[in-house]
Amino acid sequence: MAGAPQTAPARRRDTPPRAAAFQRLRALPDGPEKDELRRATVCAWLPMAHRLASRFRDRGEPLDDLRQVAAIGLVKAVDRYDPARGKAFETYAIPTVVGELKRHFRDHTWDVHVPRRVQDLRNQVRVARRDLAQTLGGRLPTEAEIAAGTGLSVEDVRDGLEALDSYRTLSLDAEMPRAAGDGSCLADTLGLCDHALDVAVDREAVKPGLRSLPERERTILYLRFFRDMTQERIAETLGISQMHVSRLIARCCEEVRRQALQEAARPA
Repeated sequence: MAGAPQTAPARRRDTPPRAAAFQRLRALPDGPEKDELRRATVCAWLPMAHRLASRFRDRGEPLDDLRQVAAIGLVKAVDRYDPARGKAFETYAIPTVVGELKRHFRDHTWDVHVPRRVQDLRNQVRVARRDLAQTLGGRLPTEAEIAAGTGLSVEDVRDGLEALDSYRTLSLDAEMPRAAGDGSCLADTLGLCDHALDVAVDREAVKPGLRSLPERERTILYLRFFRDMTQERIAETLGISQMHVSRLIARCCEEVRRQALQEAARPA
């Protein structure tokens, strides 16, 4: 009715009325009395922090953990709030608690460490892709379309799209899709280190050095390392002393090694 007095908006049940507690809290010196008043004030506003934490449920984090994070934000708000500024406590506390929750998700819930800039790009790209998909009849927008809709560069859009897959990762013990049908896991699809590849590289590296050796030295190395003959048998076959065979093998190996390293150090 016109002229009827307007009633004040109902206060939420989890936000206690602002009293002189904050003025007393700022006026009291450090000691047991101030600590007790601080604890009581935090407990009085704790339901509000829990309500804010419940907004972030179903995002992969246990609700109890979120409530603890919100309580930390509430304690910071109580310690930093200045009633002399004239603003209601909840006006200051709500952004502080929500900021603490968002910081928790940003810094502690990513399976792969991603810079904050890329996290922000991820959020922009995720929202833009969702909105554009609705206007495109369900078709996912291209990188160029997302860039045009957000004002980002194509490179930034690409970074944001890659970050979409970095928030949660799969364990190597996760089972493969049912199409595989053999009960294998992701770890079974990873390749193993093949030491034969190193042997193949080494063989190709020493070929020029082996070709540059005299025929007798090449024969000695062939008999020793490919025919697995002892130095004594090689000496008997070639009609030289075993000591001479030993010196030739050591000298040839050193020369071939030197040429291979020299070739590897040469710029491409």
